[in-house]
Amino acid sequence: MKIYHNPRCKKSRAGLAYLEEKTKDFELINYIKEGISKEELEEIISKTGLSAEELLRKQEDAYKKEIKGKKLSDAELIKAIADNPKLLKRPIIINGAKAVWADPPENINNIL
Repeated sequence: MKIYHNPRCKKSRAGLAYLEEKTKDFELINYIKEGISKEELEEIISKTGLSAEELLRKQEDAYKKEIKGKKLSDAELIKAIADNPKLLKRPIIINGAKAVWADPPENINNIL
């Protein structure tokens, strides 16, 4: 199991705490510090069933400056998120073939 986590984000910290209550067997990925690849994003999209657009944080300055009002393909949105990881909603939890955006944290129950 993996959690894509931003330690500066209140919702991400809540998701991590909830996951820690359920299990200690997971890999913590600070994708803000470590970055996130296009391949990882494609895996997240595939496993959550969400589109690249649904995984965008639309309150971020990078979204408002670079994306808002433009008609971008999924590939372009994936590149934008890989280039600026703050654009990815968080936390994302992957367990095998399934993944969830854990906001609220109880969404994690759907893949345990």
